[in-house]
Amino acid sequence: MQAPKETLAYVAALNANGSEKPDALVVVDVDPTSKGYGEIVGRVDMPNVGDELHHFGWNACSSALCPYSAHPHVERRYLVVPGLRSSRIHIVDTKPDPRQPKIVKVIEPKELADRTGYSRPHTLHCGPDGIYVSALGSPSGDGPGGIFALDHYTFEPLGRWEVDRGPQYFGYDFAWHLGYDAAVTSEWGTPNMVEDGVNPELLLAGKYGHSLHFWNLRKRRHLQSVDLGAEQQMVLELRPAHDPTKAWGFVGVVVSLKDLSSSIWLWHRDKENWAVKKVIEIPAEPADPESLPPLLKGFKAVPPLLTDINLSVDDRHLYASCWGTGEILQYDVSDPFHPKKTGSVRLGGIVKRSSHPANPKQPLNGGPQMVEVSRDGRRVYFTNSLYAAWDKQFYPDGIDGWMVKLDVGANGGIQPDPKFLVKFGDLRSHQVRLEGGDASSDFYCYP
Repeated sequence: MQAPKETLAYVAALNANGSEKPDALVVVDVDPTSKGYGEIVGRVDMPNVGDELHHFGWNACSSALCPYSAHPHVERRYLVVPGLRSSRIHIVDTKPDPRQPKIVKVIEPKELADRTGYSRPHTLHCGPDGIYVSALGSPSGDGPGGIFALDHYTFEPLGRWEVDRGPQYFGYDFAWHLGYDAAVTSEWGTPNMVEDGVNPELLLAGKYGHSLHFWNLRKRRHLQSVDLGAEQQMVLELRPAHDPTKAWGFVGVVVSLKDLSSSIWLWHRDKENWAVKKVIEIPAEPADPESLPPLLKGFKAVPPLLTDINLSVDDRHLYASCWGTGEILQYDVSDPFHPKKTGSVRLGGIVKRSSHPANPKQPLNGGPQMVEVSRDGRRVYFTNSLYAAWDKQFYPDGIDGWMVKLDVGANGGIQPDPKFLVKFGDLRSHQVRLEGGDASSDFYCYP
């Protein structure tokens, strides 16, 4: 938290608006003292069309300092950028010029499949002894999904992480409690279940992921599953406490089949086992069916569609992105069992299309999606595109990519920076990574 303020942000952006052009990693100036503040100042285009850049991450983080790790001599220099649709992984060097990064290695999908048995790489984290990546499934598009490792130095795929996966089948996100030698994974669905958009039959039947899985981190063995209930569909983003003496974290659930609400659950230690408790519920909002996309007309409501959450490094503030209603929420989670709502901002949304202060007369499409928090917790960045096939279902008139910044008050509260509204043209913005690291990049071994 004492590190220098970020001056650049790296944004994964996909080309999903009909042009046969590749996706790109875009560099945005986030230094308020710069003449280029809030502008795109760099870009690296991918070498192929159709990757669907999604989640990506740094090659090194604080977990490399763990006492039991291999102590890799690595610097936070490379961005590892998977293509969720293509299963291709790009290694991007941000030096010597961080505004003009360069691709230095590409791992092709066949090599990934041959070495790991997985495809559709999704979430990436630097670990104590390697770089770890989750995958949604197998090369055929079925399951199981899981985790594989890349070498810290060569970025070569090392192999599948799980020694004993137990009943785990769906993959999505993963996180660690390094001080407790514990890992946790969440569930979405297989590639065949998600790549063409939300399947209403699977959704209403409760067939998407609805469990958390807990693991012995170093033995790589499944220990326990906790089922949130089949009505809780798509248990996605995991945000563990940063303090390694704390054994708790938050997970977001996209939608409840009971009432279209979204929810946030707390996982925590309960004696020798892990337990889960719902601590936040975000209700759906009534809406005129004429203002809703075909997928939602029969429900006469717009669901929050909680698609991302993030936790500040001091473990004080939790942020929730409601991609459907266009609201981003801030909670004080100093007591994680009893969160308190402390802030709300609306931008975009399926129905409301709330505007930004930079252009108050222009409705925004899309809504708060991937959210990232600065290391000192005073700035929050987010983008508006989820996943091409799902964008089309919920925002059928299309999505124009944008990125905004919120300023955080010393005692909580959030408000948009009126000078920061980045437009991406033909590209749709997705995940943000900050120069030098951010709230979701690092896992810590020392409190």
